[in-house]
Amino acid sequence: MILRPSFADRARLLATAAMAAGMLAGCASMKSGDTTGALGGIASQSPAGGADRRQAEDALGERYQADPSDPQTAIHYAQALRASGQRAQAVAVLEQASLRNPKDMEVLGAYGRALADVGNYEQALDVLGRAHTPDRPDWRILSAQGAVLDQMGRHEDAQRYYQTALKIVPEEPSVLSNLGLSYALSKDLPRAEAVLKRAAAGARVDPRVRQNLALVVGLQGRFAEAETIARADLPADEASANVAYLRQMLSQPNALARDQARRPADIAGHS
Repeated sequence: MILRPSFADRARLLATAAMAAGMLAGCASMKSGDTTGALGGIASQSPAGGADRRQAEDALGERYQADPSDPQTAIHYAQALRASGQRAQAVAVLEQASLRNPKDMEVLGAYGRALADVGNYEQALDVLGRAHTPDRPDWRILSAQGAVLDQMGRHEDAQRYYQTALKIVPEEPSVLSNLGLSYALSKDLPRAEAVLKRAAAGARVDPRVRQNLALVVGLQGRFAEAETIARADLPADEASANVAYLRQMLSQPNALARDQARRPADIAGHS
């Protein structure tokens, strides 16, 4: 059974925050992701799927080399690079695209997200701030700005961005999910749970939102309930494995703290 790496990454991040507050009960020792954001895809991929992705990436690369000034080609090529883990190269592609298309909001939005991927948070905020205007705000960019601020530890500022986004798209599950995880990072797990329940209430909600809810419920020591929530979208063995991982991780706070200190923060959020 291969645990979803993004679940593990998010669990480490949120549990570190929770331990700092000493908030969670029911654990042996002590007891909260893009980031902020939803949990990612399954770690294992079929060889055919990987080959298809490589072929698509190569084709996009050829199109980009043929016409690097086309903003849509640059955006799609950078997306493929990010998906295959080539984040620095994606930044380089989008940096050139932004220089060639300095007023293209979509290019700037993609560039800002790519900068956040590699941990250039201050620059990401600057670029994302230019990806929309006060008179025409983009809720997706607002949510991405909030995710960056969360990674910088500026959770109250991040929450204001999410709240502004929710004024444009009330009850949007992706923004609610980011807001809920931001509350978890702020060590307010009951509030995080309440917001994530709102996010998970929609009929067509992204299954990853429910996985975020399961994570926050588990971080409060209610592992059986967390497993029940996770099983709504995951195979039973994977849901059980995720919860078992969470139990093991929270029972070893010293190991968790050392592991978290070695890992760069990622944004895995809706943006």
